[in-house]
Amino acid sequence: MSIFTGKRLDPEIFQIDAERMRRGWYSDEYFSNTVRILQTLAEEGYTFQGETNLNSFDPRTVKNGDLVVEMQFFTRRKPFSLVAGVDEALAILKYCAGYFADDDTFVNTADQLEVEAVHDGTFVSYEGNNLRVEPVLKVRGRYRDFACLETPMLGVLTEATRVATNVYEVLSAAGGKDVLFFPARFAHYKLQALHGYAYSLAVQAYNAQYGTNSQLIVSTDDQGGWWGGKGGGTIAHASIACFLGDAAETMLQFCRIMPVSIPRIALVDFHNDCVRDSLRVMTRLFTEYWQYYSQGDMDEAAKYKLAAVRLDTSGNMRDRSVPPLGKKELDCGVNPRLVWIVREAIDKAYENWSIPEEAREVARDWCREVKIVATGGFDAARIREFEELKVPVDIYGVGSALLENSRANGTNNDYTADIVRIQIDGKWYPLAKVGRGAATNPNLQPVDLLQL
Repeated sequence: MSIFTGKRLDPEIFQIDAERMRRGWYSDEYFSNTVRILQTLAEEGYTFQGETNLNSFDPRTVKNGDLVVEMQFFTRRKPFSLVAGVDEALAILKYCAGYFADDDTFVNTADQLEVEAVHDGTFVSYEGNNLRVEPVLKVRGRYRDFACLETPMLGVLTEATRVATNVYEVLSAAGGKDVLFFPARFAHYKLQALHGYAYSLAVQAYNAQYGTNSQLIVSTDDQGGWWGGKGGGTIAHASIACFLGDAAETMLQFCRIMPVSIPRIALVDFHNDCVRDSLRVMTRLFTEYWQYYSQGDMDEAAKYKLAAVRLDTSGNMRDRSVPPLGKKELDCGVNPRLVWIVREAIDKAYENWSIPEEAREVARDWCREVKIVATGGFDAARIREFEELKVPVDIYGVGSALLENSRANGTNNDYTADIVRIQIDGKWYPLAKVGRGAATNPNLQPVDLLQL
């Protein structure tokens, strides 16, 4: 099933290194060797001299150097994948399919390829049978014109699809709650745009599937570069250090200086005492909030509306507010008990404030509207546990788990490309390694590479 059927991404956005891509710089060397052999055979006018069990045509007439093939690309992740990277794979074909002439000029032959592809954001299933796959891309044409592109094409499909599917599974575990995309520090910076795009596809796919309204929240501008998003965030532990460890003063100055469009999310684990720091931040901010609110200056008051507190306690530490039970998984890190303790403290914070009676109801609502963001070591399995226990987390921040290449449900995330048919005298004949064969996918659509 395909979620997105709109216009594909502009190929220019990928900034393909076409010159080196065409020369096999990014290709496994055996593909470059194959191209060299086939091109030499074509120049020599070589025809097949070996043995084959194909007897529907005269093999001695086959010009191997100019053989026209059908190649299909598919993923083997069980039980499904959310496909991404197709548009970049098409861009590689558009700019890099072809050959180098005798004078070393590149002759682009993209217009001679017949291509079918699904859209990014398409779901495909895989049950572990290589004879029953759902291709995401099919290319028909002279093999030597695109042979050396297999490696980079598989790479972009694998990387983007893995991240998109990981994100989708995390969203499923979270029941559609907002998931902050926090893996930028765990991968090379040049991958941020690709990863952020894959994340955006997953969020849109989940919303379309379940009618939810999960937000797209990335942490760097480059993560939103392909789809128009902007990086968001509030403060880091380092910023609290710049204010001598005073989280409340840090947030007060953040609220005073930063645009109100940026949510006020306080990081409250700097001293390993989330309740204390949460209450100190809330007290300072509400004091400012009420001052402007009571004067009717709602624009200025909005600057001091605390959106959330973020719990980021290290997995090997027990927050001071959590009574010890003697088990690391129950005591340490951002665990369910810590979240419940912080939630209760936030909801009741106003009860201990010295405020006018007319401020009491406003303060109650102000406190109860403060959300909890949980970060630090979260993945789909851990989020699922929290949700099953109905832990009052409003937003999850997930980092390295969204990039993981771990085997899921007994399978892997790899893409494979196979030649499955060859064309002889205008007719197609099946030809594939044992265990593979030509497959179909109703979501495949014809693609005119020159019109991208």
